[in-house]
Amino acid sequence: MITGDLCRTASTMRTALVGHPMVRFHAPQLIGPEPQPGRMVEAVEANGKHVEIIWDDGLVLDTKLRGRSEWHVYRNGAPWRRSWESLRASVQTDDFVAVCFDASEIETYRLPDPTRHPGFGRLGPNLARPDADLSEAVNLLLSYADPETRLRDVMVDQHVMQGVGNVYRCEVLWAAELSPWAHISDLTHHDAVLIVNTAARMVRANEGRSRRATTRLTTAGLAVYGRCGQGCIRCHETIESQPIGRYGRMMYWCPGCQVRLDRHQPTEIREMDPHPAAVKYLNDLPWRSTRAG
Repeated sequence: MITGDLCRTASTMRTALVGHPMVRFHAPQLIGPEPQPGRMVEAVEANGKHVEIIWDDGLVLDTKLRGRSEWHVYRNGAPWRRSWESLRASVQTDDFVAVCFDASEIETYRLPDPTRHPGFGRLGPNLARPDADLSEAVNLLLSYADPETRLRDVMVDQHVMQGVGNVYRCEVLWAAELSPWAHISDLTHHDAVLIVNTAARMVRANEGRSRRATTRLTTAGLAVYGRCGQGCIRCHETIESQPIGRYGRMMYWCPGCQVRLDRHQPTEIREMDPHPAAVKYLNDLPWRSTRAG
């Protein structure tokens, strides 16, 4: 499969998989941990001869293609164009299934955390376990090595707490009404307790479910994740999203009610038009006015 074909295939796979929870995974010769049902597919990338699928918990399926290797996308129930014996991996959502045929290598790995090397200490408590020490997660959150690190990044650091992927990161911060752009040093002890307890409640409530839900007030069962451009169910402001980090994972939040400890820098206004009328208009905008209110 040539590079152009691979890019088109990855694009088709994105349309079918990204933003949807996986309901079934099958890979008879997989090397590495198996993706779990209910996890959200966040990205599909084509790199050289590789196609990679990335889930919200940072797990990556890497497939190396050569010769007759290829990925197909089918609507559920539609006949396949190749035989079951050629299957090397399949990723199924409610509507589609992506099938990899004859890949030479099928393996999974976890995305590296650029802020914390694996040798920097043991993993934090697994929030899915009923006996997890939540007070330890609170202490690890408050004593994070770099106090200027964004809260959004610390929440998915497995050395602080396990089980919080990107979906729960967005949902927990919304539930706590905290800005994703807060610095970890901004948190009070109350904030940290609220974050950990809310995360543990969500993770445990969805344990073993193929479709995660944090609220009953939306059809998708989620308050902000995947709802960019829609109204917030709490304040009715428009939900926003932005790719963050090296791998561009989407952060969803409400700018109307997630304002506590906000350090989000607004887009700088650039003087594009030197015409005097344009300058006067820009200077008279409410947020740029120097006149007393």
